[in-house]
Amino acid sequence: MSIHLTHIIQNGENAAVEFKRAAVTTDSMAKEMVAFANSQGGMILIGVEDDGTITGIDKTKQNEAWVSNIARDAVIPPIQIKSSLERVGEQEILVVEVPKGKNRPYQTRNDHFYIRVGSTNRRPSLPELMRLFQQGGTFHYDATAVDQSKISDLNLYKIASYFEPYGLSFEEEADQARLLRNVDVLTETNEVTVAGMLMFGINPQKYLHNACISFAQFRGNEIADELLNHQVIGGTLDQQVDTTLALIKNSIPAGSVIEGAKTVPTRPMYEDRIFRELLVNACVHRNYAIEGSRIRILLFQNRIEFRSPGRLPNTITIEKLSAGVSYAVNPVLLKFMENLRYVDKLGRGLPMVWNAARQLNRPVEFNEIADEFVVTLGL
Repeated sequence: MSIHLTHIIQNGENAAVEFKRAAVTTDSMAKEMVAFANSQGGMILIGVEDDGTITGIDKTKQNEAWVSNIARDAVIPPIQIKSSLERVGEQEILVVEVPKGKNRPYQTRNDHFYIRVGSTNRRPSLPELMRLFQQGGTFHYDATAVDQSKISDLNLYKIASYFEPYGLSFEEEADQARLLRNVDVLTETNEVTVAGMLMFGINPQKYLHNACISFAQFRGNEIADELLNHQVIGGTLDQQVDTTLALIKNSIPAGSVIEGAKTVPTRPMYEDRIFRELLVNACVHRNYAIEGSRIRILLFQNRIEFRSPGRLPNTITIEKLSAGVSYAVNPVLLKFMENLRYVDKLGRGLPMVWNAARQLNRPVEFNEIADEFVVTLGL
């Protein structure tokens, strides 16, 4: 352990490592714990100066009990940490491991939120704080109002078609605004919700500029290779899914030979439902609070990548997704897409993708990379 710690200390502070001298205060420790818990977790080394000099801890102090009390009493909600005394050279230091929090966002007892950015901690911006609450399931961005929007921004014919299978005539509804408020298309102030705009807006991108799909096809297997095709697909989410699916099908070469009067495929390809599932997943579960990012579909010679802005919710892991555990970052959008038969909400989507890739002997990966959830499907 000491050799491993020596290497960590020599590399200095970073996004996952923080040094603290033995005289660190309770408030300072709580701030570090909150920042790590609200980010990707990390390690605090007490008894190490900012420049990496190992000065050790005060051995007369109950150090492990002290940090445990901070994690329990000075961090809201409390977090579970691991601490251990480790010898490095002639000195003893306290190693405090803070996991990525499952109940984000966390705050100090002074009601301050912090996140870890590089080797420093800072207060999150309002959009960053909103994303933390969204990941915690206490706030749903898709139910918030689109600023300055109104009912005239909605395609009322499409809304009428949506209600028709349920035996409801929207045209004959006496109070259409009330009905739209009840189904989360409008807010209580009659502004269109994010979900309402994305599903029924006449021109959703007028207000939600990057709520679209960017498709790019490359000649080779690297993003620096020649760009063969690049398109931005807008419209409502169902339109985006259908248009992008057609684009993917037309862009992937289908190897085949002629045998008699038949065309026989030489390169088995995924069924349409696999690509459709990944497109729907990207649209329904992306974080629309990240305004500067789009869903990206990157088609290479050997693979296709589905990149959706936003991290997984607090309690969801890659392993759980593979096993069929479902989640709802945008429950209103999920409701609409389910009613339009784009989603079955049973958590079968990603396991279906996994099994399809396995049957074709193709690689498939689910990853969180920076602020994106990425599915990579081998071709």
